Amino acid sequence: MDLLLTYDVDTTNADGARRLRRVAKLCEGYGLRVQKSVFEIVTDEADLLRLLARIDDIINAERDSIRIYRLPAGGLADVRTLGIAQVQSHRDDLVL
Repeated sequence: MDLLLTYDVDTTNADGARRLRRVAKLCEGYGLRVQKSVFEIVTDEADLLRLLARIDDIINAERDSIRIYRLPAGGLADVRTLGIAQVQSHRDDLVL
């Protein structure tokens, strides 16, 4: 499934800044960062549940906001960009 994940972590104190870094690092392990707080993620239900559980362990539910949008099938293949944004491929082979 294709997902769009956004987050807004309250960084008015040092603990918030740590949570922000932890959320960003976690999301980097699941998808591609397309803006500062926006990730495109291709995953399955099991990994989504793991991601949600891990985010829930990091954030302060009273101060932070996470939004996850489930896109239509193949939704990440139909992205338009303006400005310096570039479309990134999620399903190409990984070359090491």
